[in-house]
Amino acid sequence: EMLLSESQERMLIVARKGGERRIAEICRKWGLDCVTVGEVTDDGRFSALRHGKTVVSIPVAALTEEAPVYERPLSAPASPPVEFDNGTIEEPDPAATLLDLLGSPNLCSREWIYRQYDYFVGADTVIAPGGDAAVVRIRTTGGALALTTDCNSRYVSLDPFEGARHAVAEAARNIAVVGGRPIGVSDCLNFGNPEKPEVMWQFARAIDGMAEACRAFRAPVVSGNVSFYNDNQGASIPPTPVVAMVGLVSDYRRVARAAFAAPNEEILLLGSGRPQLEGSEYLARMHGRTGARPPALDLDAEVRLCALCAGLIENGLVATAHDASDGGIAVALAEMALLGGMGCTVDIPGAERTDTALFGESAGRILVVASPQRVGEVEKMCCDAGVGIVHLGRTGGSHLTISVCGIRVLDLPLAAMEQRWRDGLPAIAAGVRRAA
Repeated sequence: EMLLSESQERMLIVARKGGERRIAEICRKWGLDCVTVGEVTDDGRFSALRHGKTVVSIPVAALTEEAPVYERPLSAPASPPVEFDNGTIEEPDPAATLLDLLGSPNLCSREWIYRQYDYFVGADTVIAPGGDAAVVRIRTTGGALALTTDCNSRYVSLDPFEGARHAVAEAARNIAVVGGRPIGVSDCLNFGNPEKPEVMWQFARAIDGMAEACRAFRAPVVSGNVSFYNDNQGASIPPTPVVAMVGLVSDYRRVARAAFAAPNEEILLLGSGRPQLEGSEYLARMHGRTGARPPALDLDAEVRLCALCAGLIENGLVATAHDASDGGIAVALAEMALLGGMGCTVDIPGAERTDTALFGESAGRILVVASPQRVGEVEKMCCDAGVGIVHLGRTGGSHLTISVCGIRVLDLPLAAMEQRWRDGLPAIAAGVRRAA
């Protein structure tokens, strides 16, 4: 019972020899229990004693390299996702669509949740919740840690391997847009009943995809947990391998935020991801469809893009940056405008459809804002990194004004968008309470 029972709020640490007393003093200062329970040995065995008598002694390898491996049956779903043809849907009104998306559960503001707790504990929070990643300074070094969590379960449902790669890549972009570089991952793997071959297949493919992406970003998975048997009345939850990534910021005073900060600055789109409707929040919410595949993902391009973005911020060329992912460029621009209380006027390059240009999703795209005087330096760094760059427009005003290929398709006041965006989650919670 002492060795195997589970509880919360316990941590096991290995102390440097001679540091035990100091650690105990620190724990007492904070009202915490601290007990020495053992020591590291070189005999390759895990041994436990009770009242001086050995009660357990087993080879460590039996718990690590030589641990038993489950060989559960696995197979791809018998009914794969249905292919999607853009021509089967009509394009809705862009303004009405954007307002609807801003109030959707997956895209609305989370402020209603995070404002209910103190996220400035210790006065070291540099970037608070609400953007791409939070940033907490490290006083002794002048650096900071960037932290984010990500997963698009719709992508994973369509293709577990690609969807898990997307989760890691989006987390890395969210670290990069505040000026950080990935250093490690903790995962939270949420799946249905693994005794179902299709669920076990989802799990195995997701693990492979996550591993490939983590290797590309040199961000090892150092901890995590697995939650299986998430079924209700025989139906499994969507596969949701959540990635919690930590990144290192070299100087906490040089970070970027997602909010527009000043008028008449240049809005630039970095990366070469091609938007598509398949797998998008727009297609699912507005048309009840998912398609058959998530957006294409080029890991080499993602690594270059993230390194470039972090470098732009470290060099003081960019103070505003935001990942363009769920909801597409229109939603990303709306979020930047709402967070900064400032509008913008942009012209998005063409796609085969207006809704694809506005709400289509892709990997490998980051929006940055630079002063006109520094744009040339940004362009040079993009060229050196082999990353595409497109000039979209400028910040300023009280409206979000978007054209596609020179044709204005959307002009919304910030006040109208803000109400939908900030009230989205409270409205959903109120509806759930009424239903209960």
